[in-house]
Amino acid sequence: MEQQGSGVLEELKTAYPQKFATEDRVFRRIHRGDVIFIASGCGEPQYLVKALIEYVSSHPKGFFDAEVIHLWTLGLAPYADDKFKRNFRHNSFFLGASTRDAVNRGVADYSPISLSQIPRLFRRGVIPIDVALIQVSTPDRHGYMSLGVSVDMVKAAVEQASVVIAQANQQMPRIHGDSFIHIDDVDYIIAHDEPILEYRRGVGKEDSGVVESIGRYVARPVQDGDTIQVGYGGVPNAVLTPLSERRHL
Repeated sequence: MEQQGSGVLEELKTAYPQKFATEDRVFRRIHRGDVIFIASGCGEPQYLVKALIEYVSSHPKGFFDAEVIHLWTLGLAPYADDKFKRNFRHNSFFLGASTRDAVNRGVADYSPISLSQIPRLFRRGVIPIDVALIQVSTPDRHGYMSLGVSVDMVKAAVEQASVVIAQANQQMPRIHGDSFIHIDDVDYIIAHDEPILEYRRGVGKEDSGVVESIGRYVARPVQDGDTIQVGYGGVPNAVLTPLSERRHL
């Protein structure tokens, strides 16, 4: 699918003027105690996160005790900073470099859970979502947007959130599959183009030899034609290296 240009956005602004509000008006929809979901990984809406923090900085009494939940952040996590502790309480389903210190110091939470279980908890209301901050491709002329490179539990979050705020980014690719949402599914669109985040493998550490040995042992049972699932981190990366010799995985 071709990426859509600014002309389509202008047409949609005319058709849906209420969805293209100012950032100040958009973030006023967040209230005390709300649960804020932030899309994760390479699909994290960086601009929306920065804009949210700027709003809180300029409106320090705008809301308190909001809980920020996400799977994994590759970008900054300013909501986990001590100076915003009255505004946000961070809860992560996966520990990343930008949030691990806050969890270790007891100023943020970690909820260990299998990724596959999270959408079910959203849909059952076990984890309620008041506001979802997501990133999407630019809408096409029919109003459809793709969640792009990081769908994971975002689709379920969009379906359950009371308020959905989407960053429309022309650099987010449109990807086939169950990744599309319609403009009717979101409450606000903030257009801002920026490079999407990129996952980079970490550089070698002291225990790199141990990690490489683990990877070789774990890879041994994998045969040609097997189906595998690989997670994040040094050990999963080490498993993939010897698997380059396998076929039809």
